[in-house]
Amino acid sequence: MLEPANTVSILQQQAEPKTFSADQVIFQEGDPANYMYGILDGEVNISVNGKIVETIGKGEVFGTGTLIGVDDRTYSAIAKTDCTLAFLDQQRFLFAVQETPMFALNVMKSYSERLDRLTHSIMSD
Repeated sequence: MLEPANTVSILQQQAEPKTFSADQVIFQEGDPANYMYGILDGEVNISVNGKIVETIGKGEVFGTGTLIGVDDRTYSAIAKTDCTLAFLDQQRFLFAVQETPMFALNVMKSYSERLDRLTHSIMSD
């Protein structure tokens, strides 16, 4: 199976990265879901209902629900530090999956693990 860093390297090949300053909102709960992201550099806070539930860093992917049919964001992503993020829209995602099927498995694994962590975090409140 591809390692997370390899998953991000596939993302990086698809488009010019985006940069975000510390504390800049990448997306908010309820926003239309149009891209998935991979962290090339920096850290991102993931929050639900205004509560930070996870901090992710270099090599991690997030926002993947958009590519499997989730219409709106279910959590917020805010740059904890200055960040450089690779990103894919659905068309580029489908191309990457076709070219590298293991990429899809890693994205699904990441999505599933994040969903489990978010669910446990919300249920423990």
